[in-house]
Amino acid sequence: MIPEQIPGDRPARIGFLLVPGYSGLAFLSAMDPLRMANQLTSRSLYEWPIMTMDGQPVAASNGMRVTPDMAMDEAETLDFLFVCGGTRIQDVCDRRMLGWLRQQARRSNLALGAICTGTYVLARAGVLGGYRCTIHWENISTLNEEQEFPDVIFSSELFVIDRDRYTCSGGIAPLDMMLNIIHRQHGQRLAQDISEEFIHERIRTISDMQRVPLRVSLGTSQPKLVDAVTLMEANLEEPLKLDELAGYTGVSRRQLERLFRKYLNCPPSRYYLELRLHRARQFLLQTDMPIIDVSLACGFSTPPHFSKSYNDFFGYSPSTERRRQAESTHQGETTDRESAS
Repeated sequence: MIPEQIPGDRPARIGFLLVPGYSGLAFLSAMDPLRMANQLTSRSLYEWPIMTMDGQPVAASNGMRVTPDMAMDEAETLDFLFVCGGTRIQDVCDRRMLGWLRQQARRSNLALGAICTGTYVLARAGVLGGYRCTIHWENISTLNEEQEFPDVIFSSELFVIDRDRYTCSGGIAPLDMMLNIIHRQHGQRLAQDISEEFIHERIRTISDMQRVPLRVSLGTSQPKLVDAVTLMEANLEEPLKLDELAGYTGVSRRQLERLFRKYLNCPPSRYYLELRLHRARQFLLQTDMPIIDVSLACGFSTPPHFSKSYNDFFGYSPSTERRRQAESTHQGETTDRESAS
């Protein structure tokens, strides 16, 4: 049994383990969609017991204290367990907690998850080996550099679902993760209704990335390189020529090419092209813009050039991307109608 397939009519039990210094915003962003699912359907679809190591309240990073429902040792009836992290996470990885998490990981009917820096706790417990996962962008570069967990694959996505591990970055990203879980269990319509109740513009998916600051995503604070990439991102519809980029950045074209090869291991023209293709994919997935308009908005002079570049990079054409999106939406709507009947 996997958590998406809760047997019978009983509510899914999604537990939250709060550790000292946890992010109050991230925790509430994960919990409140469950409450709203119950409210909109007038059914008990979810329960969300809150726990701490000893059953006593712990302070969030903003000082907020929530009275827990149980201690860790009472959590045998959960379908999901999320570790909610925040500040000073290295200092709160208690040996007892790590051992308890290893015990929970051996349960075949429990999915383990983490919110914000809770991923670090799961990694320390040794229950993420061989899994893809995510964590707040502030921690990704440090973890990758220090190689503390060489068997864990850290990603910059908003959230990652890899088999029975559900990990999520901080802020309001847990809202999107929970909406995706609700979609899987109860259909797209309910997830969309919850999103609208929270005035959430759109439900982001596992393909969405954290908006990592440029200096972090580039892996360097080299000022001329950052300036050049910033100019590229601001000029996708009408791409600048390399000589123009070099001039605006204050270096020669040859120096610009050396910077890109040294720090990004690719020529500036290739990096610029990939930026435009990623933007095009966002348009295809998130808007109804005609493909020809998408190509123009991303700096491609002709649709055939756009289609070939897109296919070379992603492995399929823009029309196939759009068709897959339509089929996915249709399947969600079919699931909704079947659930309603």
